[in-house]
Parts: sequence; structure tokens; C-alpha cells
Amino acid sequence: MLEDIRLLATVVEHTSLNKAAERLNVTQPALSRRIARLERELGIDLFRRIGKRLELTPAGQLTYEFALELRRFHGEFLQRLNAFKSEEAPVATIGASLTTLQTTLPGLITAMTEKHPNLEIKAITGKSHEIATLVKERKVDFGIVASSVEDESVTSIPLFDDILMLVLPRTHYILERTQLSMADLNDLPMILFAPGTWYRTMTDELFRQYGLKPDVRMEIDSFEAIVRLLSACRAGTLLPKSYLRPQLLEDNELYVVRIKELELAKRTTSLIHGNPEWLAASTRYLIEETIAFFARRGRESDAPGS
Repeated sequence: MLEDIRLLATVVEHTSLNKAAERLNVTQPALSRRIARLERELGIDLFRRIGKRLELTPAGQLTYEFALELRRFHGEFLQRLNAFKSEEAPVATIGASLTTLQTTLPGLITAMTEKHPNLEIKAITGKSHEIATLVKERKVDFGIVASSVEDESVTSIPLFDDILMLVLPRTHYILERTQLSMADLNDLPMILFAPGTWYRTMTDELFRQYGLKPDVRMEIDSFEAIVRLLSACRAGTLLPKSYLRPQLLEDNELYVVRIKELELAKRTTSLIHGNPEWLAASTRYLIEETIAFFARRGRESDAPGS
């Protein structure tokens, strides 16, 4: 049916079956049969035949408009597809803040490379404002940062909200209490991320807001190292929810504690890119796929039992 709808557009644009048949390199009777078949399948007349002239019915006009949209989408599809057909493997350079690199990027890169095996992804890290500068200077195709960017020359698209969660070894003494609050973090031995990221800034702001002074044993710039050291140091930590995968917690015998005040403090991770006119077709396609990836992940996390 879709192919017949595209044929209808050619008939309309050439004003006659004969001219359209010549353009399509088919016979006029064959084209007439295709249009008649389309009308039967749709169950409605698409043309009024006035002598030798064809005139669209209202339903025919609607079908023609759909045919134009179909043509446009087909063209965009081919353009995007061609971006992945070059002899050289397509390369995408993504700018990411350090926290984002550890929490958000691994899953995205895995999904992208599974779908596009020839795609080569490069990552450049920096603070959020540094990534915004790289986007403006076109040194990266797009960026993923744990904040929005207030800059008219940069487009910022929210991807998801992240919160901090208390993570403890399963054998930690504090878990003997039935319910924990922010006050329980006071004097609690903790391993924290090194200063300088949104994550550590958000952590320090929460401590100040609630007048807390945890016993900071270590400051490390690697989530993986923090996770591995928690049991050995009998310490807790605050980690972004986006990083806490079930297998990670199970492998390291860790337990996540939900604290209401922590869940109220959110940070939005956003995708940022420059002037859309600068973007290659392949980059626009990857941006759309990135947005769709996080939308799917958000729906999965909101599903019952997740």
C-alpha cells in the first residue's frame, strides 16, 4: 500500500496518468490498476475523473499530504543511513563530565556500539562548563553533563533526574536500626568523591544544609574504587542512583538505604549541542538515539518492581 501511495503523489504532481506512467516507466493501464487497487484497499475514492482530467477528492488530498510526509521521512532515513555507509567507520566525539563518564556513558556506549558495530565513539572529559565550551567550539559533536547550560548558543535537552543514595556494606552496624535519617550521617565514617564535580558539590551542600559532619576517611575520584573500599573501611558513601546497578551491589555485598531528604535533592543530566545547522546528519541521528535511549531507561526504572 505504501508504494501505491507514493505512486499517487507522482500522478498528482504530473497532473495525468499518462505523464506519471512515463515518469515511472510503467504502462498507463498498469498505473491505473495500481491506483484502483489503492482505492479498494482504502475503501474510498481518491480521484474524481472529469473527462481526461483527474481531480483529488478530499480523501485524495489527505492521502497526497501523507504521501509527501512519507517521501520526506524516506529521504531523511536514507540520509541518516548513508552516514553509516562510508568506507571509514563513523566517529562520534562525546564530551562528558567526569561523573557522567562513570555513571551515564558506559550504558549508552554499549547500546550504541551494539546497534552500530562500525561506530567509533570517543569521549572527552571535563567540568560541565568546559564541555559547554567544547560544544560551542565544535570540538565535540555533543555533550552530556549533569546540569543544564545557560547559554543561548548551546541547546540543552534534559535526559533524566538523578539523586544521591546512601550505600553501606551489608554488615555495617548502622543497618541494625529500623529507619535511617540524615542525622545518622553525622560522624558516620564515609568515603567521598574528590572535590570539583557536581556530585561532590551536591554532597557538601546537603551536609551544610543539615548541619552534618561525617567522618571523611578518603576522597577518591573513582566510583569503582569507592565501591571496592567500602567493606574494607567499614564506611558508607553517597552515590548517584544512575550508577547503582543491582549486579554492582551484589558483587560488592553492598546495601542501598533510601533516605527521604536525599531523594528530594535532584540533579538533571542534560544533552547539549551547538547550532543545529552545524550538525552532520549522523550526529543528529545519534542525538535522537541518545534521547530515546534515556527515555526508554526512564520508563524501565519507573516500571513496577524495578
